Amino acid sequence: MAEIYVTVQGDAWDAVAYRLWGNERLFMELIKANPDYMDTVIFPAGVELVIPSRPEDLVKMELPPWRS
Repeated sequence: MAEIYVTVQGDAWDAVAYRLWGNERLFMELIKANPDYMDTVIFPAGVELVIPSRPEDLVKMELPPWRS
């Protein structure tokens, strides 16, 4: 059974990704798992989004030279 996230009024893709995985840059993984909502920017309350497994290969993003 897939995990589900129920939106609250005002949620956006990046905010949900940050809340779930601590990285807003992973929002595309959420969109891929929920193509019916890909045109949604700001969610109303009560939308059920399918949450895919945390994409470990994307979590290891390189830091820019000044941050390493």
